[in-house]
Amino acid sequence: MKPVDFLLIIHPALAVIFVFPLIGIVSYYSWQTRQRRLALANKEKSKIPPIVGTEHVKIGRWLSTGVVAITLFGLAYPIGEDIIKKQLWGTNFFQFIFLILMFVLTAVSLYFLHNAREAKWRGIFATLTGMGIVILGCQDNVFRRTNEWYISHYYYGITAALLMIFSLAIVKDIYKDKSNRWRNAHIILNCFALLLFMGQGITGARDLLEIGKYKLGG
Repeated sequence: MKPVDFLLIIHPALAVIFVFPLIGIVSYYSWQTRQRRLALANKEKSKIPPIVGTEHVKIGRWLSTGVVAITLFGLAYPIGEDIIKKQLWGTNFFQFIFLILMFVLTAVSLYFLHNAREAKWRGIFATLTGMGIVILGCQDNVFRRTNEWYISHYYYGITAALLMIFSLAIVKDIYKDKSNRWRNAHIILNCFALLLFMGQGITGARDLLEIGKYKLGG
C-alpha cells in the first residue's frame, strides 16, 4: 500500500468513525422528540425529558455539517489526483486556481451556514455551499457511475449532502412555523436521507472493494 493510498481511506474512515455514529444518535433523539411531542399533544404525561429536542437539534446540526464536510473530502481525492496527474498548475493554471478556490469557498460557506442566524444569510450560504458541492462533483476524474445512477455512491452522497444543507438552512424556521409545514418537510426529507445513508454504506463498501481489485489488477 502506497502512502498516497492512505488519502483514499480518509473519506470512508471519517464516515465510519464520525458520521454513522452521529446518524444513530440523531435518529434516536428524533424518535424520542417525536414521541414526546405526540404525548404532549394528547395531553399525556411523557417520561421523555424535554432536553431530547435540544440535543436532537444540536447533534443534528453537527451531523449535517459533518456530512457535507466528508463529501468535500470524498471529492478532494479524485480531483486532487487529477490535478497532480495533469499537472494543472502548469498546463491549466486557471482551472487549478478555480478548483482550489471552489474547495475553499465551499468550506467557508459551510462554516458560515453552520453559524448563520438570519434567514437570508442561511439561504445565501446554503445556496453557495450547494453550488460548490455540485460544481466540484462535476469535475473530471470524479467517478459518478452515471449509467447506474440508482446504485451510485456519488449520487447518493451528493443528494444526501444537499438534503443536509437544506436541513441546516431551515432548522431555525421549524420552530417559528406554527403550521408545521417546515417540520413535516424536515421529517420526510430526512427519512429519505436516512435511506440514502444506508445506501451509501452499501455502495461505499462495494466501491472500495472494486478499487482494491483494480489496484491489484484483479
